[in-house]
Amino acid sequence: MAILNIVKEGDPVLRGKCREVTEITPRIITLLDDMAETLHKADGCGLAAPQVGVRRRIALVEVEEGELIELINPEIIERSGQQEEIEGCLSSPGKWGITKRPMKVTVKAQNRKGEEFTVSGSGLKARAFCHEIDHLDGILFVDHAQMVDPDELEVE
Repeated sequence: MAILNIVKEGDPVLRGKCREVTEITPRIITLLDDMAETLHKADGCGLAAPQVGVRRRIALVEVEEGELIELINPEIIERSGQQEEIEGCLSSPGKWGITKRPMKVTVKAQNRKGEEFTVSGSGLKARAFCHEIDHLDGILFVDHAQMVDPDELEVE
């Protein structure tokens, strides 16, 4: 496994629509493993493939330590409620903003074996799903966030 470079805002790879994964190859498995190691090293709660320079529909979410969710070709199939919370991004270091997201979402995706599954999340997990899936369509949280001054935040 390897720590990958996290692409920063301004790099065109973050603005492209990602291609669907049509076959789970050893290269895809290596990417998943490397992304997991990169996410843990960066101490984030989500990471999408374009953030490491790969335009494929792959994302990871881990809002609770040890509960890594790998999402291949994810799509949100249900959403309900609303939340407005502070959000940041590993590709936009030092930037924070208030975003409106659904309170609960259900995502359909494939796992590393190519098996389809659904997973639901609320609160932070729902926000993370939405944030990472946005990355797969070239959308960054700064596109729809009400930005806040980082000096006025108490971020843990």
